[in-house]
Amino acid sequence: MLLRSCWKSRHKTSCGPASCWLRPGLVALLFCIGQVPWSGAVMETTDVVQRDAEFDVTYNDTVTNENQTIYAFNHTISRNKTDGVRVSVDVLSKGFESPILFVVRQKQAVLSFQVPLILRGLYQRKYPYTHVGRTLCQPLTRAASETQYFFVDVSTLSSQGTNYQLRVSRVESFTLQTDRKFSFIASPSQPQYFKYVFPDGVDTVIVKVNSDMNFPCSVMSVQDILCPVYDLDNNVAFIGMYQTMTKKGAITVQRKDYPSNSFYVVVVVKTEDEACGGPLRFYPLLPDELINAGNRTKMLDVVVSPAINTEVYVMGMLFCLGIFLSFYLLTLLMACLENKKVKKKRDIFQIPADMSPAETGKTPVSPYEYGSFADNGSTLSSEAITESATSTDNNYGYMERSLDSVGRSRQESLSSVEEDDYDTLDDIDSDKNIVRTKKFLCVSDLARKDKRVLSKKYQIYFWNIATIAVFYALPVIQLVITYQTVVNVTGNQDICFYNFLCAHPLGALSAFNNILSNLGYVMLGLLFLLIVLKRDVAHKRASVRHELNALECGIPKHFGLFYAMGTALMMEGLLSACYHVCPNYTNFQFDTSFMYMIAGLCMLKLYQKRHPDINASAYTAYACLAAVIFFSVLGVVFGKGNLFFWIAFSVIHIVATLFLSIQLYYMGRWKMDSGVLRRIVYVVYTDCIRQCSGPMYIDRMVLLVMGNIVNWSLASYGILERPNDFASYLLAIAICNLLLYFAFYIIMKLRSGERIQFLALVCILFTAVVWGLALYFFFQGLSTWQKTPAESREHNRDCILLSFFDDHDIWHFLSSIAMFGSFLVLLTMDDDLDTVQRDKIFVF
Repeated sequence: MLLRSCWKSRHKTSCGPASCWLRPGLVALLFCIGQVPWSGAVMETTDVVQRDAEFDVTYNDTVTNENQTIYAFNHTISRNKTDGVRVSVDVLSKGFESPILFVVRQKQAVLSFQVPLILRGLYQRKYPYTHVGRTLCQPLTRAASETQYFFVDVSTLSSQGTNYQLRVSRVESFTLQTDRKFSFIASPSQPQYFKYVFPDGVDTVIVKVNSDMNFPCSVMSVQDILCPVYDLDNNVAFIGMYQTMTKKGAITVQRKDYPSNSFYVVVVVKTEDEACGGPLRFYPLLPDELINAGNRTKMLDVVVSPAINTEVYVMGMLFCLGIFLSFYLLTLLMACLENKKVKKKRDIFQIPADMSPAETGKTPVSPYEYGSFADNGSTLSSEAITESATSTDNNYGYMERSLDSVGRSRQESLSSVEEDDYDTLDDIDSDKNIVRTKKFLCVSDLARKDKRVLSKKYQIYFWNIATIAVFYALPVIQLVITYQTVVNVTGNQDICFYNFLCAHPLGALSAFNNILSNLGYVMLGLLFLLIVLKRDVAHKRASVRHELNALECGIPKHFGLFYAMGTALMMEGLLSACYHVCPNYTNFQFDTSFMYMIAGLCMLKLYQKRHPDINASAYTAYACLAAVIFFSVLGVVFGKGNLFFWIAFSVIHIVATLFLSIQLYYMGRWKMDSGVLRRIVYVVYTDCIRQCSGPMYIDRMVLLVMGNIVNWSLASYGILERPNDFASYLLAIAICNLLLYFAFYIIMKLRSGERIQFLALVCILFTAVVWGLALYFFFQGLSTWQKTPAESREHNRDCILLSFFDDHDIWHFLSSIAMFGSFLVLLTMDDDLDTVQRDKIFVF
């Protein structure tokens, strides 16, 4: 190949005969550049013309297969300052058959692209762009100042002349400054990237990219200072961290991940908006048809700000620990005050050891006769008045009974006690029907089984949930560790739905603050277990002493469900922390599974208080909760917009509600057999048609009618609206039923002439206020996996507490406190009945 012009050497001023010819190796390189992309073409003589070019000058030229133009540029770079260089190309011809190839050769990198640039979308859609702008990679230099050369080669195989415009310019604001906003324009064929250097004393920064435009969809990426820079839609995900964005994007960057103490911020506009939740508007009629993408330019701005330092991390952790340790201190203080008060009251009525009954002139009095002076209001006291006994004014005639006769029936061995063996009603089944179907029931009617048998039955709740927790938590922890590893290795930040504006990393964790804020569930769950243990031990001691209040008065004391509730609260904290390692729709059930458990256990405990003999067994209860979690998984996988699923679930929901209503109304005294339909028709005929008579159990009927109205309404809402967040919808059903039953219980308690003691009333009011505040922060909605990751980031907000915690963290704080308060309400709300005979306590 004969060169018509001499390649002027940068190191010589003359062009001798020898220097007018390129070295054979360089000739081969030019031959490859000109011929390899079109290997099927016939070799032709091509004129290669080199021009000395200048920055900020627009070059208009024409290229054919017979000529190739090389533009030679030089610029000075320094170690302390980096100026970007940008190459912009416009093709003025309309033909797309033979594109122009541009090759930019630098000292340590080569960049090549064709114009028109063809970018592919989904389903192999092709979008041509005739205006292309690319920023050249700027490698690091060790010299204080260095002059570097680069060349832009222009060639084509088109036999017809193709007009183009070439302009190379400097990017003056190529290096971003801390806390200084910079605005720019980008498009799919004109990506932008900038350099940022960590200043001294700053180890972590947060890169924020914002735009006033939802679409076109874009991608922001953080990449190391390496060549080449991946700045096109089809390769931006190859290295570094990246995330799609509409209006907001934020990535936290740590100095330790970038050895050069600097990085590139890359912004790419995608060819289509489907990844950001936008529509797909164009469908090609032919497989190779080119689609006009229209105007896809987007105005954006970028700012890099320092993130929090170590002191803020320490303050956040100390604040979190301090809040929940204060509950331990408060509980300890109340326990000390209670013990002091009980001891003082005992000293008042204690007979001196050196005085005989004859000297006092009084008949010896049992200490159990002074139970009216015991304090029922402390959180740590037993549900029964375990450290004292009833007064003679409030014993309802029980003092006339012999304590020996009361305790004699409970002297049997505790070994090998089974509920079936000690069911005192097994031999009088007809009496079951008589007792449980009375119009006005008392607790004594439903507390006839042996207490030891029932205690063993309800302890199974604790052991079962402990077993479930171990088998559930271990694979969950393993899975979320894998999720976090995948995020760290791939850099794909669309996997997890964080609040990226307040996601503080620690070690391998991306959002440590969201994990730390779940500590309250664990600490307060443990504290509740200690409180229940204190009550349980005190009650057992009182039972051993055969105190009447512990044996025959008040609501029967069974602590197994309370232990299960405390364990469930601790597991909720652990699994919520696991969910927030990488929150997304596939692992949202981790965050909700034990919420279903807590709601179910609370309803069972409310029912157990006045129905101890007929409450569900642990196996039945957990089987039902397992079915709820099963439907939760089905709803997450298949429920999104699936009408058939919603119809099937609503039918099951309504049938289950009716079945449970009948079970509760008749206290389990009905049979599900072949004659059930005949009996239903008979009841309807006799009570509604033949004679109009009201329900026998009016209070129960009111509760069940209200419950059916609520559940039928929720089922109808599910069919009509089909919410995307099925797990939250299912949780709303459980919470609505729990609140309805709790309100009914309180109303009936007051209606029956019972009272709520001061401590329980304080707990109710405190819990209601905290729940209200917690729900306010919950509904702030900082992220949502119901939308695309880019749309979810539109809801992201900055931290609001100590520059470390966001709204959702405050929800964790407040909801853990509210759940703890709710448990205390269930624990203390019936303390006023501890001196009341069970045949005086009504069932409702």
